[in-house]
Amino acid sequence: MAVVVSAVAGVSATRYGYYYDELYFIAAGKRPSFGYVDQGPLVPLLARAMDWLFPGSFVALRIPAVAASIAVVVLSAVIARELGGGRAAQVLTATACATSVFVLGQAQTLSTNGIDTVLWAVLTWLLVRWVRTRHDALLLTAGLVTAAAVQVKWLVPVFWIAVIVAAGWLGPRALLRRSALWWSAGIVVLAAAPGLIWQARHGWPHLGMGSVVRGQTGGLTGTLWFVPLTLQWWGLLGAVVIVCGVWQLLRSPRLRPYRFLGVAFLLTVAIFAISGGRSAYGAGAYPMVMAAGAVGLTATRKRWLTIAAVPTVVLSVLAAVVYATPWRAASQYTPAPNRAAALSPSAYSELGWSELVDTTADAYRTLTPQQQRTAAVVTEWYVQAAALDHCGSGAGLPSVFSPNRGFGYFGVPPDTADTVLYVGSTEADLSRWFTSVVPVNRMDYPLGIPGITSDITIWECTSPKQPWSVMWPAMRRL
Repeated sequence: MAVVVSAVAGVSATRYGYYYDELYFIAAGKRPSFGYVDQGPLVPLLARAMDWLFPGSFVALRIPAVAASIAVVVLSAVIARELGGGRAAQVLTATACATSVFVLGQAQTLSTNGIDTVLWAVLTWLLVRWVRTRHDALLLTAGLVTAAAVQVKWLVPVFWIAVIVAAGWLGPRALLRRSALWWSAGIVVLAAAPGLIWQARHGWPHLGMGSVVRGQTGGLTGTLWFVPLTLQWWGLLGAVVIVCGVWQLLRSPRLRPYRFLGVAFLLTVAIFAISGGRSAYGAGAYPMVMAAGAVGLTATRKRWLTIAAVPTVVLSVLAAVVYATPWRAASQYTPAPNRAAALSPSAYSELGWSELVDTTADAYRTLTPQQQRTAAVVTEWYVQAAALDHCGSGAGLPSVFSPNRGFGYFGVPPDTADTVLYVGSTEADLSRWFTSVVPVNRMDYPLGIPGITSDITIWECTSPKQPWSVMWPAMRRL
């Protein structure tokens, strides 16, 4: 199953080009910090390291993502073994993970979700193994893994809170009496402190990102669809095994020692659903539940179950491979129907970046030599800034800034920048900040993202109405 993931991910990783968040992570990695607006420092540093080792290779950049997805598949089988499952249970668990669009999709691009998922999978394996062995070194290791996870996203504390509540309610209460658990908590607090200090110094922008995510997921509608959408991403086989796994953890006498983990899983899902989180949140906890489901299913020696399982597995494999693999050439795509569809992981979100650089460079060459000496480039969206930041120096572009998302905290245009090329936005909006706003170029890349790499204007904006140091905080938005 790991080989299946390797093959599909290897094909997927070589298609098209950089995903826009990958470009953003490289840009963030060039500006090391203890914290960022919407993620921790681990993935940006990882992206920067891969880009330093393999300059300009989006395929090499994705090696950690492929490795993380393979590790999730292997860990799922290892958890099944810890729960007492034999070879059949291990293979079924690995198959359910390997044939899910979720796992295959995360292998296609370097993302915080992909790295976070594998860290959660390691964490759940350590907890399951602790229940069986009671070796406290596992809890200390879990603390180190959690410390790494908070450097990716601020989600894993939700799982730990759910685990502590569930253990206090159902047992094993001995977990709460282990000094190793609280030493691990101290490690996590120390690891999280620099990021928390950064957030406090910058006005807690991560809380604002929570509102942005809730708006993207649809609020109450997103809450109602959270579980169905999540099961859809895990695929047909994955959904069946997950549902069986929840039942097994809650009801099976054989898995009674692990019942608290089933309750913790449900609490975690409920918290993310009610708070308007994305369906990818907490994905690393699902392999544990799949393992429990596979253990229960393989213990049921009924012929009809075996007969039903074979076509289910075959259909899951075919559907996952076809859906998750970008097998079409870019020329076979039609223009994106809207921005939301193009921004999701798709060919549109990996195309058009070199064209954006060329269009912006052409606009920059229309400036006089005197203007070019003090000019800056400002973009409406952080994804535009990330592309220009990564590729723009080779085209002779000056420093790139954006008031959007994390880029808004990367730096402020110098007050000497009396002329800027503004990529995107409208004349009405820009007139609030500049005395003169003149269109100098336009980009209409057919397969671009509407409003980002398609149907955008590049403006020459001169004479800012206030110093940049004064305007920038007012211009920043998430």
